[in-house]
Amino acid sequence: MTSCSFCGNMIERGSGKMFVKSDGSILYFCSRKCEKNEEMRDRKTVRWTQEYTKLKKRRLKTITKAEKK
Repeated sequence: MTSCSFCGNMIERGSGKMFVKSDGSILYFCSRKCEKNEEMRDRKTVRWTQEYTKLKKRRLKTITKAEKK
């Protein structure tokens, strides 16, 4: 099982799409939604991606550490 290059969700075998760029890098997409958003958006700013939630958790940890001091 591979993960989606945009949202980070796992892709089941036999589904999704593999895109090979001209430089040889490979991108995997779980849906058309992820494929289209890859072209125009940063995955760190889209709320439904795993990268956004990781950033949000890091921010909350730093805020709570600052409040404890």
